Formats: sequence, structure tokens, C-alpha cells
Amino acid sequence: MATKVKHIKKKKLGNYPHLMVVFSITLALFVIGVFGLLLIHAEKLSQRVKESIEMQVYLDRDLTEVQRVRLQKAFAAKEYIAFQNDTAQVRYISKEEGAKAFLDETGEDFMAFLGDNPLRDAYVLRIDANHSSSAMLKSIKSDLEEIEGVYEVQYVESLIESINQNIRKISIILLGFAAILVLVVIILINNTIKLALYSQRFLIRSMQLVGATSFFIQRPFLKRAAWQGMASGILASVLIFGLMHYAYNEITELQLLRNDEQTYILMGALVILGMIIGFMSSYRAVRKYLGMSLDELY
Repeated sequence: MATKVKHIKKKKLGNYPHLMVVFSITLALFVIGVFGLLLIHAEKLSQRVKESIEMQVYLDRDLTEVQRVRLQKAFAAKEYIAFQNDTAQVRYISKEEGAKAFLDETGEDFMAFLGDNPLRDAYVLRIDANHSSSAMLKSIKSDLEEIEGVYEVQYVESLIESINQNIRKISIILLGFAAILVLVVIILINNTIKLALYSQRFLIRSMQLVGATSFFIQRPFLKRAAWQGMASGILASVLIFGLMHYAYNEITELQLLRNDEQTYILMGALVILGMIIGFMSSYRAVRKYLGMSLDELY
């Protein structure tokens, strides 16, 4: 009975290093995955901001209906105009609609005070996200102002420049943190696997003494490390999936930044990364013990 209990305890202790390896890799991959989710959502936010850029094109006064329609077709034909459901995002706002919108927003009826409507008919143009840089927007403004019948083109230039600068800064900072994190994770996992294999260094030595080849000795360790990495990647992906859906349920606005395709790619990358890191770390550790003398093993 005592022998059986001792055998069970020994078996549990023998599994402990391997469970620690899986736990460490899972935790490290989970943190990397969270950073990956931040990058995905930051990119999606950047895309949505770029897709919402609009320009207001104010028209000359006393244009005929034919001239106005011709202008609308000219705007829709521009390559920098965004499309949605095969429809150019060009919206007409008459000066009467503009006056009504001003009255609704401010509660002030300037027409009653001035006796006339000083506003102009205008078109609101949604700009394609691929033409959202500050230099491109300035070029678009100049191009539109050269069209006959256009009085003035306006957009919130300072806001667009500020958004573009902030997006670049956030992307660089997140990528920098992610690179540092990957390096720290590789070192952490490498050391964890080394410690797990430390208890088996004499087994490796014994296999050498009976004439086993290096490949024969390494194979079971590398195979186990790859399986541990894969299991850790799957566990980390499950945790990220659960965290993501919890966040979507708690903050419904995050649904607007959802990108399932890139998220699934991230999860697959975590599984592959776990297998590669586990395999390479185990390979280096086993090679180290294979090259040690008997005195060094002690």
C-alpha cells in the first residue's frame, strides 16, 4: 500500500514540471494575444475614422438644376470618392436644409433677423479611406476648387492631421510593446522548459551511455514540447475568445470594431507560435545536456 501511494505521488510530481510549462506558455501567449487584439481593434478604429472623413463643397449661387446635377456626376466620378453598395457617397444639402439644421441645433432663426438666407447649396463628399492622408486631402481640396460652379471646399484640416498623427503614434507604441513582450515571453518559456528538463538530465545521459543517437534522444522531448506548445496556444485562444465576447457584451460599442477574420488568424498564430517556441526551447535545452560532461550534470 505504501509503495502504491509513493508511486502515485512520484507520478504526480513527475507531471508537475510539464503542467508548469503548459501554464507558463499559456499565460505568455495569452498576454501576447491581448496585445494582438489591441492592435486589431486599433487598426479597425483607424479604418473607421478614415472612412468617416467628409468634405463640404459649397456651390456658386444661382446655379440651375442641370448645372447642379452635372456637378454631382462630376463629384461621383472622382477616384477619391468613397462608395457604399456601389453608390458614390455624395450627398446634396440645399441652403434651406442647412438653415433648418442650424435652427434645430442652435434654436436661433438667423433668417428672421437677416431677412434672407445667406447660406449656399452644398454637397457633402465622403472621402475614400485610401486617400485620407493630410497631403492627399489638401490635393483633393485643390482639385475640387478648380471645378466650375464650386465656390469653396472645407474640411476640418487640423482634426484630420491630429487623428492621423495619433493613429501613427499609437500603432508604433503598441508594436514596440508587442515586440518587447514577444522577446520577454521567449526568454521566459525558454527558461521554464530548461527547468522542466533539468530533472531529466540524467535520463538523457543514461540514453547516451547505452548508445542512443542524438536524434533518438531528442525526438520524444521535442514531440512533447510541440504538443505542449499547441495545447498552450489552444488554451490561450480559448481565453482570448472568452475575454473578447465578455468585452463585447459589456461594451456594445466595441462591436463596431469587431474583426473576426483577423481575430481567428491571431488565434491560429498563437497556436503555431506556441509550438515553435516550445520546440526550439526544448531543442536548445536537450542539446545543452547532450553536450555536458558527467561532472557538469552534477
